[in-house]
Amino acid sequence: MRIISGQFKGRRIQAPQNLPVRPTTDFAREALFNILNHLIDFQQVKVVDLFSGTGAISLELASRGCPHIVAVDAHFGCVQFLKKMADELEIKSISAIKKDVFSFLKSEISKEMDLVFADPPYDLPTLEKIPDAVFSTAILKESGFLILEHSQKNNFEHHPFFLEHRKYGNVNFSLFQKQ
Repeated sequence: MRIISGQFKGRRIQAPQNLPVRPTTDFAREALFNILNHLIDFQQVKVVDLFSGTGAISLELASRGCPHIVAVDAHFGCVQFLKKMADELEIKSISAIKKDVFSFLKSEISKEMDLVFADPPYDLPTLEKIPDAVFSTAILKESGFLILEHSQKNNFEHHPFFLEHRKYGNVNFSLFQKQ
């Protein structure tokens, strides 16, 4: 995987093979960040990266100047790898937390984040509950966005805060905004 743009543009990140992850493809990440370019100012936003895995999204956000990133993953190896990468690149804006995502959301009373990105395992039995879990908390600002990566078998068009769906190969993104 590589960092697409910003301060660390072109930097290749090689995650250990023993991590239980399915990183977002470079192609899909580039498309996602093209969308985000029109929605947010990277240098002004606070972001939560749920199911952060290798940290590719967090590292991309940091490369683009995002000042506050909370990366949450339940796997110790993923959290340690992201901390290692942040240290190597001297990134101070990423806080990597080892915690179950749903427990994290329940414990976060109010953070007023601008963006929540979630990239759960596609076979996660509770994947369909993620939008409600996010919107039932005060983690997002009133105009904040949730972006959920998922497989083609999931459809969130019925959700009251659904904005749009984008598909890039086998990667699907659903965008939500509480308006």
